[in-house]
Amino acid sequence: MPDYIIFYEWLMFAVRWLHVITAVAWIGSSFYFIALDLGLRQTPSLPPLAHGEEWQVHGGGFYHIQKYLVAPDFLPEHLTWFKWEAYWTWLSGFMLLVLVYYVGADLYLIDRNVLDMPNWAAILLSMGSIVLGFVIYNRLCKSPLGESQTGLMLVLFAVLVAMSWGYTQVFTGRAALLHMGAFTASIMAANVAMIIIPNQRIVVADLKAGRVPDAKYGKIAKQRSLHNNYLTLPVIFFMLSGHYPLAFATQWNWIIASLIFLVGVVIRHYFNTRHARKGNPHWTWPVAIVLFILIAWLSSGPKVPGSAGEAVASRAAEPFLAAEHFAAASLTVQTRCAMCHTAEPAWEGVYEPPKNVILDNDNAIANHARDIAIQAGYAHAMPPGNVSGMTDDERALLVEWFREGSAL
Repeated sequence: MPDYIIFYEWLMFAVRWLHVITAVAWIGSSFYFIALDLGLRQTPSLPPLAHGEEWQVHGGGFYHIQKYLVAPDFLPEHLTWFKWEAYWTWLSGFMLLVLVYYVGADLYLIDRNVLDMPNWAAILLSMGSIVLGFVIYNRLCKSPLGESQTGLMLVLFAVLVAMSWGYTQVFTGRAALLHMGAFTASIMAANVAMIIIPNQRIVVADLKAGRVPDAKYGKIAKQRSLHNNYLTLPVIFFMLSGHYPLAFATQWNWIIASLIFLVGVVIRHYFNTRHARKGNPHWTWPVAIVLFILIAWLSSGPKVPGSAGEAVASRAAEPFLAAEHFAAASLTVQTRCAMCHTAEPAWEGVYEPPKNVILDNDNAIANHARDIAIQAGYAHAMPPGNVSGMTDDERALLVEWFREGSAL
């Protein structure tokens, strides 16, 4: 049987790499243009219709940048559109969501102790919630509430808190926090694709037709761009949260997710205020630190059961339980891995099961067959530094067991 799992792992790696590259490009351009916009100065030498200018130095040269709120009195031959960074960040992120959480729904998306539902229902719920997020957000922005920046942000925060709690009631803790990232990032990408870029195209079309563009389109685009700016830091946290059980595998994970939005907002407020030359709000850092300490304290509360730690085998795990070499593979895992991957690790210095993965019973081991084969069979990443002395024969056994289960 061909080792398709190697191709699949490299496919996920490639998509994840693409996601990181495009996200860096999108976040970088977003941070730059917000800082540029806030730092613009109005000087007597500005040309007609120009709103502000900025002189910058970088890479051995000087840059003179001018901004027009509507458009200049002539259309340049070449316009650089900043959109593909956002589009490909979202597309690659959705591809990862499919490859990890939809394909592996039994293990990573669904927690049958939280809500027992078929895979297709969980996937539809996931996609539906992401779409619903932008619909609610967009309606709020277009409502009279959208005229009040503070009022709008408070209502949006309430929506995000409600979604944080809601996701933890239907998905695994890991999937819940990841979905908060997907939920928020989808709003950001939709802002670019459905509001910011279309509004800019209207302005360009009016200019080409000899009409004076309506300034409202630039105002709306700027509001959505500012929202994206404040949402960026929480999204990055949620994208990384799957590596840290203390964030997602606690009873208070939804409160942790909610507080992360506040931490991100106060940090961005500091930088936005500095860029706008409106002072130095030192208070933001103590507030962010106190909130983060509160998050750390909340993470010490009651833990959610480890991933596949309950004695329940997923449907996808059944072939691995029936495989010829399962008994020997299970013994190997429980001998070499379970001292750490258990509810109360016995290995000195390990206080929580790594990534909240528990491997101290047969069903849990079968549920994690692919990860075990990759981490300890095909690769030698686990155990770390081979501290428990797993032999090459045992690694070969894990690979053989995985192949047997995959063929059933």
